[in-house]
Amino acid sequence: MPTITTKDGVEIFYKDWGAGQPIVFSHGWPLSADDWDAQMIFFANQGYRVIAHDRRGHGRSSQVSDGHDMDHYADDLATVTAHLDLKNAIHVGHSTGGGEVVHYIARHGESRVAKAAILSAVPPLMVQTAANPGGLPKSVFDGLQAQLAASRTGFYRDLAAGPFYGYNRPGAQPSEAVIQNWWRQGMMGGAKAHYDGIVAFSQTDFTEDLKKITVPVLVMHGDDDQIVPYADSAPLSAKLLRNGTLKTYKGFPHGMPTTHAETINVDLLAFFKG
Repeated sequence: MPTITTKDGVEIFYKDWGAGQPIVFSHGWPLSADDWDAQMIFFANQGYRVIAHDRRGHGRSSQVSDGHDMDHYADDLATVTAHLDLKNAIHVGHSTGGGEVVHYIARHGESRVAKAAILSAVPPLMVQTAANPGGLPKSVFDGLQAQLAASRTGFYRDLAAGPFYGYNRPGAQPSEAVIQNWWRQGMMGGAKAHYDGIVAFSQTDFTEDLKKITVPVLVMHGDDDQIVPYADSAPLSAKLLRNGTLKTYKGFPHGMPTTHAETINVDLLAFFKG
């Protein structure tokens, strides 16, 4: 398996397919590069080079006990892009991966970056604070950690079968294959990484990161997102970005890159070519 080793000794697994302008995909919690299959095949067929890595502690990367924070996530992404010597790259991040992309660009600069897209993404800040009254109470995320610690396998099954893909909505038609694939990816990773990752995605404030970014960024979000609520995320991120564009999807769930891949892929392609 292709891997690179970070400066603190973590092996990061990655996929690298095709040739052309590189698109780098950053996955959501607690998944893996496999969550981008529909996008990677589509864009490889469109003449792009597509790259996706498993975040530390996730998928096929090392199940280390520490470094599960946005600084390490961004630095790991930078290690991948430097190792592959990617230039003029487009970065695409879903959910926690959207935070990773934003923090990577702000922390490591734009010399290798052409554009970015963040989908159902956690910025600017998920947790409720005095400065962010619209956020979710910290008790919500404490509850997620408690459920993970008590029964990760059951918790992951319920999350995939319910709010992640909107399968708990009236009239929804759950796909057992999609649910099982989410569960498979989640269970491949390390419990400690996923437990710590809840703090990373919920308590990291990306406000200053968003302000630093000058490359074009497409902010894509469904207004029925039950994981990262729309009102306190996408519109605020788009306003903070210097060159941000907001695209809102009526009724789309958090996992829209999977449930609505055809729509998302076409809109991403138009943005990349624009």
